[in-house]
Amino acid sequence: MTEISIDESALESMESLLGEQFPDTLEFCCAEFERLGNETIAALGQDKEAAIRHSHSLKSNAAQFGAASLAEVARLIEYNLNNGNDEQAVDAANNLMAQVTGSQAKLNEWHAQR
Repeated sequence: MTEISIDESALESMESLLGEQFPDTLEFCCAEFERLGNETIAALGQDKEAAIRHSHSLKSNAAQFGAASLAEVARLIEYNLNNGNDEQAVDAANNLMAQVTGSQAKLNEWHAQR
């Protein structure tokens, strides 16, 4: 089972910063998590620079919106690719989409309870 961790203080900060734009931005970010996750996986073994770029973007977006465990998986992929550990990057990527969907669910659940 994939453990999903959310940093609620990061979410609260973004909610405070964005105000009434927060719900739309959160929805957009959740869609971006999915797009970047899929693009990272598609680029693995095909285009290393693209895989690094997509995992870096995913790491940053996830961290900014409190998807801590998703950001960590993306960080591991990026780190391993940058250091020539392609096998470890692929291992980390095996958990990526489960993290994406789990994080999306937890973020939306958090927002629905506000």
